[in-house]
Amino acid sequence: MDLEQIFSLMSGLAVAGWLALALAPLRRPALIGAARVVAAMLSLAYVILIYRGLTAPGGPEGGGFGSLAAVMILLSTPAAMLPGWIHYLAFDLWVGTWQVEDAPKAGVPHWLLLPILLLTFMFGPAGLFAYLVVRFVLARVRPKTVA
Repeated sequence: MDLEQIFSLMSGLAVAGWLALALAPLRRPALIGAARVVAAMLSLAYVILIYRGLTAPGGPEGGGFGSLAAVMILLSTPAAMLPGWIHYLAFDLWVGTWQVEDAPKAGVPHWLLLPILLLTFMFGPAGLFAYLVVRFVLARVRPKTVA
């Protein structure tokens, strides 16, 4: 399988995981579980591809994690960029599963969670930040119950 096919397969898997999260109110535990299985599959693909990329001879000269320039060199080949992309897909999806699992406990209605999930899917940390803000605000405005 070539890198473009792997890219398409992994991206399609991620979309399936996000669709499960969007439909979570129908069967929350099962659909969160399905999305987590997808995140685990993406993580396995990442491990395989990053291992192949790090052990392949002739990697980009000067690549590394010590500077922005070195990271740009490190990710300058498709064989190095693809696991980087899958890294984003897996982690953002995992954050989405946490949001969907946490939302009922935090009092975040699913209709409000949907745009946050889209934001998390597209812009990872921005969606996480939006969720944390909504969760914080709702905790402050929700009436306190006396035990």
